[in-house]
Amino acid sequence: MIDNLESNYDCANAGNDLHSLKEELQPFKDQPPTSQEAQEQLNRIENQINFIENKCSIHHGE
Repeated sequence: MIDNLESNYDCANAGNDLHSLKEELQPFKDQPPTSQEAQEQLNRIENQINFIENKCSIHHGE
């Protein structure tokens, strides 16, 4: 998980960062979170993915 995302995020890192975040997200797709802590981690990862996609105008076809 990325520690610090801010408005000055460098979109040049988006490809690598999104790849890493989506790898972190995969276990949650296989098994939904069972604790509040796991749910919060899932939410943080999803928020980071959304932030990068919005900031860097990345559109995915899902």
